[in-house]
Amino acid sequence: MNTQAFQTPIEYLKGVGTARAEVLKKELAIFKYEDLLRHYPFKYIDRTQFYKIRDINPELPHVQVIARLTHKEILGEKHTKRLIAHAIDDTGIMELAWFQGIKWAEKNLVVGKAYIIFGKPGMFNGKAQMAHPEIEPYSPEALKRKGNVSLQPGYHSTEKLKTFSLDSKGLQKLVAILLEMCAKDIHENLPKYILQKFNLINRADAYRNIHFPENAALLYEAQHRLKFEELFLIQLRLLKSKLLRTQKFKGNIFSTVGECFNTFYNEKIPFPLTNAQKRVLKEIRLDTQRGIQMNRLLQGDVGSGKTVVALMSMLLAIDNGFQTCIMAPTEILATQHFISIQNLLGEDFVEVALLTGSVKKKNRKVIHENLENGKLKILIGTHALIEDAVQFQNLGFVVIDEQHRFGVEQRAKLWRKNVIPPHVLVMTATPIPRTLAMTLYGDLDVSVIDELPAGRKPIETLHYYETQRLQMFGFIKREIALGRQIYIVYPLIQESEKLDLKNLTDGFEVISREFPLPQYRVSMVHGKLSAADKELEMQRFVKGETQIMVATTVIEVGVNVPNASVMIIENAERFGLSQLHQLRGRVGRGAEQSYCLLMSGGKLSREGRVRLDTMVRTNNGFEISEIDLQLRGPGNIEGTQQSGVLDLKLANLATDQELLIQARKAVEDIFAKDPQLALPENQMLNYVLQLKNGGLSWDKIS
Repeated sequence: MNTQAFQTPIEYLKGVGTARAEVLKKELAIFKYEDLLRHYPFKYIDRTQFYKIRDINPELPHVQVIARLTHKEILGEKHTKRLIAHAIDDTGIMELAWFQGIKWAEKNLVVGKAYIIFGKPGMFNGKAQMAHPEIEPYSPEALKRKGNVSLQPGYHSTEKLKTFSLDSKGLQKLVAILLEMCAKDIHENLPKYILQKFNLINRADAYRNIHFPENAALLYEAQHRLKFEELFLIQLRLLKSKLLRTQKFKGNIFSTVGECFNTFYNEKIPFPLTNAQKRVLKEIRLDTQRGIQMNRLLQGDVGSGKTVVALMSMLLAIDNGFQTCIMAPTEILATQHFISIQNLLGEDFVEVALLTGSVKKKNRKVIHENLENGKLKILIGTHALIEDAVQFQNLGFVVIDEQHRFGVEQRAKLWRKNVIPPHVLVMTATPIPRTLAMTLYGDLDVSVIDELPAGRKPIETLHYYETQRLQMFGFIKREIALGRQIYIVYPLIQESEKLDLKNLTDGFEVISREFPLPQYRVSMVHGKLSAADKELEMQRFVKGETQIMVATTVIEVGVNVPNASVMIIENAERFGLSQLHQLRGRVGRGAEQSYCLLMSGGKLSREGRVRLDTMVRTNNGFEISEIDLQLRGPGNIEGTQQSGVLDLKLANLATDQELLIQARKAVEDIFAKDPQLALPENQMLNYVLQLKNGGLSWDKIS
């Protein structure tokens, strides 16, 4: 077998062929030997335990008995045809039934012989039953063989695969054939000193014991080894990428803290910076003095003051002769940044412009000219910023907001707009669990603003059931009487947008009846409105012309109304934790006490209850994000699907945090001592970096 064995197309494996290969590709994305070996079992069945027939309980998932066949017969005609057999041991009798594979059972089962019978038990009329059991002749050798592989692997399959006899048992046979053929081609891909330091078994043993564990201890060791390997290789790629970037991309040096920065800090900033904001500014200041392109992720909860930090960083760039820009994913959010920054800077301080798809051609031309001649210092916009027509004179600092909504190529287009790549600050208001940040953004430096500005009162969150709706209406009336404004948000579920729209309009009618004109005024915003109508309704609310805004989640980001003090979320159990937290962050922008009311039906799933209880208990976005990760898993957290980083088959970022931290520290230590991976003991890691997943087979390193 050559060293590229695991890249062999799956159809060439004995027992597969063209037809089975096609269904394996479509159903399980198994294209080559390597994919099959990485199709790990999702469960293991203990085959060491044997039951007596009298002890069989239908609540048990599987049982194994040794019994003698005393009777078999075929009953029924055509569609109702079945083979029934009876098996006995010294404690009782059990009925076995086959509705498929009848010919095999009739031919191979011999009355009077003893068998090892395994399957899901049932009970009918007080008698033990088993349909389609696995059955093999009993012998001391068979019993001994069972003792060698005590845990039988269970593989995910599909109905389509089962029609090709590729159920769990069929997949198990293919994996066994593959391991027998290619086990010698599974070469080590971690240095010997790493194996020793972390007490890891070798790679070939790990693959054998993940599929066919001899006992529970070896299964644990196999899982531990392969999880560590997955996490280690992700960190190896990320940190190597970070290292290459620092070597490859020089950065402009911001040597001066000048007039713009100092005037803003001393005269214009309307509130004192928090210690967290000061710490982040210091980190950015140090980054921009190193002569290396900065790539920093700024995490901060809604309302923590990320925009001010971004603005002050841009003023630092302007003081050093550079232009700056902010790219936001939506026009609403870009406009919000533009208004916020204009309000902070005031008139005639620094030239600021907004560039979105809605900007008229005449105004666009002026923006382009002022960019090219260097007059325009801060450009805020959407994807319009990356158009070829947008040319800067000297772009030195780029802020990307909610960056997971942009593709890699879109971000790269911004960086190419200057000879020396600009420094990059990536911002997100979606708190990211530490483990996710270490994998999704492992090649970035990370800053966190973990405190809110002084004077902000924590939002009080309450959970109301549908039966308490009249109390909720009373609450709204009291707040409006105090001069406050209210959001009422309905869920938008993609599968049923028409239904959701009806929910919203029904809700609007109920609210309009409960809060009638002329005493109350209600506006409605949803994704089906035109941009102009949406903006009109938004502005009516912003100006205080309406007291209640009934909306879908279009108001999740980009609306800042300090006077809005109540967020009511209808059917709150339908929302994810992250989205609930984002919606709650739309209120609490002013000095008054704000509230979030979570409305739900009486019947809640376990996860739904955990989500709502978590929201009531804490305002800490990072704590919420950790619980969200545990509930949903990393693959469903916003932004991870398109990241391409989380190719995890075994490791779980919610439960394997310590292992990830160990793996990252190990990689950091390696690069600290040997950044080029030139030492003999690290040479194999250079090969691994060139192969996806670390490669299952490659020439041995001498």
